[in-house]
Amino acid sequence: MNLQFLGGAGEVGRSAIVVNDRLLLDYGSLTATPPQYPVGDVAPDAVVVSHGHLDHVGAIPALLSGTNRPEIHWTPPTARLAAVLARDTLNLHGGTLACPFTETDVMRMSEVDRRHGYGESFEAAGHEVTFFNAGHIPGSAHVLVDDGETRLLYTGDFHTDDTRLLSGTTDRPDADVVLCESTYADTTHEDRKSVESRFAQQVKSTIWEGGSVVVPAFAIGRTQEVLMVCAAHDIDCYVDGMGVEVLSIVRDHPEFLRDPDALAHAKRHARIVTGRDGQRKRIANGNNVIVTTAGMLSGGPAMTYIPEISTHPKHRIALTGYQVEGTPGRELLETGRCELNGTIQPVSAQVDLFDFSAHADRDGLRSFLASYEDATVLVNHGDSTDRFAETLRVDGYDARAPSIGDRMRV
Repeated sequence: MNLQFLGGAGEVGRSAIVVNDRLLLDYGSLTATPPQYPVGDVAPDAVVVSHGHLDHVGAIPALLSGTNRPEIHWTPPTARLAAVLARDTLNLHGGTLACPFTETDVMRMSEVDRRHGYGESFEAAGHEVTFFNAGHIPGSAHVLVDDGETRLLYTGDFHTDDTRLLSGTTDRPDADVVLCESTYADTTHEDRKSVESRFAQQVKSTIWEGGSVVVPAFAIGRTQEVLMVCAAHDIDCYVDGMGVEVLSIVRDHPEFLRDPDALAHAKRHARIVTGRDGQRKRIANGNNVIVTTAGMLSGGPAMTYIPEISTHPKHRIALTGYQVEGTPGRELLETGRCELNGTIQPVSAQVDLFDFSAHADRDGLRSFLASYEDATVLVNHGDSTDRFAETLRVDGYDARAPSIGDRMRV
């Protein structure tokens, strides 16, 4: 089996791997200014997508901009989430060099859409492919690819622990090669119950003291989980942004959720923002909790609310996920400043980061890989892939960390 890495190697973002020059695994973008996309030219016979986050699906429509029409294989939630993200990218960057596709390309996605559930094997570009639950976001999948000689397990992004939204991955299909994400290879996550308790306590304290809390959250997965946490801790909240549409999508696919009834309760508990007639400004100044996109402060309604609360320390910004280097959220964490209304300004509101990660941490990665001690392990999708691969080699694994542009035979 031959592999080529067009993105996601040694970085978190723009995942794209070519298998045997015919099959493409993911084709994502990297959140930056401007967004970055996989390197090189590619014309696959088929595409298999692990899950519906921008760093894995953000460039998919660009594959349909020419005469090539590769089938795109994914789970039902991933197909719908990819369409939402594509439309959002067009709204933000359409018609500029920051967007590599057009509305026509997005519409073509429905023509080549092929949907599969977990455990259903299918053929793609001459390979047998099977999806397994990855426990990351609704519809996320480990991808097992068999070319008749080698079995490759592409983990995609995954979580080994249960969350309110999803059950952690327990599937460990046989594989000769494991292409493993490593986003949190250097980190041990705080116990989830402790994170929830600290989040609830600080949010409630801010409200009691007369402040407002803006909770920037990724639209897909994180918004829905934070709403479930708020409902479980009796925290009244508003929800705004793309996460509202995503909430409806994932509720249409209850078989991909851990507790559909709990998510339905969380939806009833939250108040949906319509954005009409200055509503956001009134909410921000009204001693409220607002769960809203974007999770890294790179646009979205969050950047309407935050200027309203940024100048007073009674307010709080509760970040809920990984902040990629170069994003406004990362700048806010590291410097206490970020771009507001077109200029870099100091933020006096309290800023916290709560580890609601949907990725396996160091222990989760090692527990997963314990099932693959005899396999070749390729480490990708992380900021310290070389270091993690070296740690694995010390422990007896055949482990490597490919770089962008690398070609290798496994």
